[in-house]
Amino acid sequence: MEKLTSSYETMFVVDCSTSEEATTAVVEKFKSLIESNGTIEKIEEWGKRKLAYPINDLTEGYYVLINHTSTRDFVEELSRVFNITEGVMRYLTVKL
Repeated sequence: MEKLTSSYETMFVVDCSTSEEATTAVVEKFKSLIESNGTIEKIEEWGKRKLAYPINDLTEGYYVLINHTSTRDFVEELSRVFNITEGVMRYLTVKL
């Protein structure tokens, strides 16, 4: 049975107070995870920006926006991985 895929937009903010290599590693982890479970249509790395409000006493984060198509099951798994990954401050996935 063929799984239904939908278009999604995922934005996440990575803690950039540590090294630049650590930030890049987290971004690459999610790029490859999404690529291996769906199709990436567009990636926008907005870079380091000031947060609207402090999160864990931090005022800056590294923003990444990814448009992709994947299954609903994968989006649930992606959410689980975001929650357990050190360095991810916030994330949001919206079905388009």
